[in-house]
Amino acid sequence: MLPLFNTVVSWFLKKRKHQMELFLKYPIDVQNELLQGLLGVARSTEIGQQYEFSTIFDYKTFVERVPISKYESVEPLIERCRRGEQNIFWPSTIQWFAKSSGTTNAKSKFIPVSNEALEDCHLKAGKDMLALYINNNEDAGLFNGRGLRLGGSSAIYEDNNSYFGDLSAIIIENMPFWADFSSAPKSAVALMGEWETKMDAIIKETVNENITSLVGVPSWMLVLLNAVLAKTGKESILEVWPNLEVYFHGGVNFNPYREQYKNIIPDSNFKYYETYNASEGFFGIQDSNDSSELLLMLDYGIFYEFIPMDQYEGENSKAIPLEEVQLNKNYAIVISTNAGLWRYLIGDTIKFTSLSPFRIKITGRTKHFINVFGEEMIIENAEEGLRQACLKTGAVITDYTVAPVYMKGKDKGAHEWMIEFKTAPENLAYFTELLDNALKSINSDYEAKRYLNMTLRMPIVHQAEPGLFYAWLKAKDKLGGQHKIPRLSNERTFIEELLAMSLVN
Repeated sequence: MLPLFNTVVSWFLKKRKHQMELFLKYPIDVQNELLQGLLGVARSTEIGQQYEFSTIFDYKTFVERVPISKYESVEPLIERCRRGEQNIFWPSTIQWFAKSSGTTNAKSKFIPVSNEALEDCHLKAGKDMLALYINNNEDAGLFNGRGLRLGGSSAIYEDNNSYFGDLSAIIIENMPFWADFSSAPKSAVALMGEWETKMDAIIKETVNENITSLVGVPSWMLVLLNAVLAKTGKESILEVWPNLEVYFHGGVNFNPYREQYKNIIPDSNFKYYETYNASEGFFGIQDSNDSSELLLMLDYGIFYEFIPMDQYEGENSKAIPLEEVQLNKNYAIVISTNAGLWRYLIGDTIKFTSLSPFRIKITGRTKHFINVFGEEMIIENAEEGLRQACLKTGAVITDYTVAPVYMKGKDKGAHEWMIEFKTAPENLAYFTELLDNALKSINSDYEAKRYLNMTLRMPIVHQAEPGLFYAWLKAKDKLGGQHKIPRLSNERTFIEELLAMSLVN
């Protein structure tokens, strides 16, 4: 049955590629029409009446009327909705809330997920991800087997018939029959809450299946795949699943994990497809085999605005529409969505690598940077610096985080790194020197602060013992799912906790 299923589903998905041509040819028109559609649908909501959506007919008026907001500003409205009130910021009934904690912040966010957002954004994006891959790979046989999905756990918020859980769990609960039929493990296992128990159950269910694709966050998928190898005694994942052909990944930067995946999936024809999704929406999909740039998806019920990071002032920032963006400039993303988020700052930063069509690369987070000394170091800088240092030393990194060392008396400031290596460099001091030089070449502000050690001295790099970051997340009850290591921080909370747990202290 599966070969026929593969043929039918592949044909269906290829049809969607033709529909994408509309926003590829007329991106600005599609976005402007989408904004008017959102405003029209929500005109009778509490927010719609407050800002008089019914009399907003252009982008200029929209910007003048509706303020930019962060989660903290809209949380009271979301809490009212979670208690059962409706028609506050979106007219259709909202019962689902995606629970998100960003990286490892203690406070959870509850992002509303309307039926429209589920159908026209998240589930549509899942189909588009497959459609783009199949269109680029005519011989793809994804549906001759099953896709191994690695998501978070499911939890139920019982009051007033509303529910919350990881976005991945919400999607699994609402998957179309054909997607659930072609996925493994079964929903009952996929939604298990305790990470280590779930990992064992996934391995037991899938190790003898014909797995053709992987879907999940790179850090946690790597943990699972290494456990599969340990359980089976195999050297390569392809010995376990010989028909595996693609890994759809997102959530964290893939570059630190790339070499480790190549080691356990040693096939030069194996494909890696990046996606860009969050609790608030699905934003981008890799649309080429040979480039990790992401096509900005413009017909998912999301209207985009962008704040130049050199002018970023949080909710007081001035945003620009898609038609005004420039290449290779760092922007914070602002979205208005078909789940009732209006001019909402999601906290991510991107840059455009192409304007026709609009393609992007994720550069980091508005909060996750280090700028204590005016060095303006973002995650993209750190990742590239590490890549260069690893390339020259043969090192392979599992996880890392960076924090500032504040100036004290006559002591200069510094950046303090905690790095867990899969393959450690022979000489950590040499690795540190290479990392420092790479950062100087990448970031002129960092280079200026490092000049003659005037503001910043040489970075401090600790080599963490194996499993430190895993133990740290476990201690916080944040194993698996969408939980991520905070790469850069402008303060020292994370690194102090790691140092307290580590043998290097």
